[in-house]
Amino acid sequence: MKQLFLFILLTVTLLAGCSKAEKTMTVDRQSDAVKEQGNQKPEVIMENLEVPWSIEKLGDTFYLTERPGHIVKIENGKMERYDLELQKKLSTAAEAGLLGFVLAPDFQDSNRAYAYYTYEDNGGQFNRVVTLRLEDGIWTEEKLLLDHIPSGSYHHGGRLKIGPDGKLYATTGDATRREIAQDINSLGGKILRMNVDGTIPHDNPFPNSYVYSYGHRNPQGVTWSPDGELFASEHGNNANDEINRIEAGKNYGWPLIEGHEEQEGMVSPLFTSGAETTWAPSGMDYYDGKLYVAALRGTAVLAFDPGSGEQKEIITGLGRIRDVLIDEAYLYFITNNTDGRGNPQKNGDKLYRLPLSELE
Repeated sequence: MKQLFLFILLTVTLLAGCSKAEKTMTVDRQSDAVKEQGNQKPEVIMENLEVPWSIEKLGDTFYLTERPGHIVKIENGKMERYDLELQKKLSTAAEAGLLGFVLAPDFQDSNRAYAYYTYEDNGGQFNRVVTLRLEDGIWTEEKLLLDHIPSGSYHHGGRLKIGPDGKLYATTGDATRREIAQDINSLGGKILRMNVDGTIPHDNPFPNSYVYSYGHRNPQGVTWSPDGELFASEHGNNANDEINRIEAGKNYGWPLIEGHEEQEGMVSPLFTSGAETTWAPSGMDYYDGKLYVAALRGTAVLAFDPGSGEQKEIITGLGRIRDVLIDEAYLYFITNNTDGRGNPQKNGDKLYRLPLSELE
């Protein structure tokens, strides 16, 4: 009887072990990996954020934009929420407000940054790119770099980044007027490139134009590989979200093609969610041959390998994720559940970090 009991116990143990191993191999979700492999969970750096949109980091200090019109400074575990003095009234339209933000390379000396925001005045609703200056605890709009970027009920674009070439890049949406994405004379549905003083670089692909690439629906993320390749994330029409390799002067198809579709003279994406799935990809960064992308409706950080074509979920279970930043030994990301489309919890949105060693 005792031998029979030991046999049954051993059989159950082996079966449980097989089930556990199978689940570990087939599930890519980081939350499951935490339970099955003992990996470290993301650490909360700060909570109670208000619709955060963009992450910047200098040394051990973070600067986050919040769509309602604040810049949050996080340092030594403490948060300060700075007011903004803008020249135009910040829009409260869906998906609009204070969006992209990047510190000037000489920020420690100049206290200057670049911002992208949606505004409303008697002429209508638009987006603009400006410089901001921090003085006496207030960020003040200092200089207008580019104005009258199309804005509508949705699709404002909004990501700002300084590239390895020292130029300022801005992603713009089609403002729900899809035809403007194919119009080279419109600033909507584009990736724009400018000098940091707001002038047009002489080597832009179209003469006297800020347009770097076109045919975009609502791009919200850009990043570069160490060898200078530019990548962008883009919201599709309900589905067909895209991850693209961006080249100067190229047409990325919207609204004529999307997802897996192809047409002569247009670029199809490296990755697409397809017609049945949506990621709603936003901010992105590059590390060790992979693209790490924040996903809003996908509620995950996604990893894409342009070399192998592989993709997987790295972090899930925390809701909508708006932006990611990789710096030194960590992946940082912000949740965006208070943006009107998520399910906000009591603590509001948060800034997290995960060691890069956990991404392997």
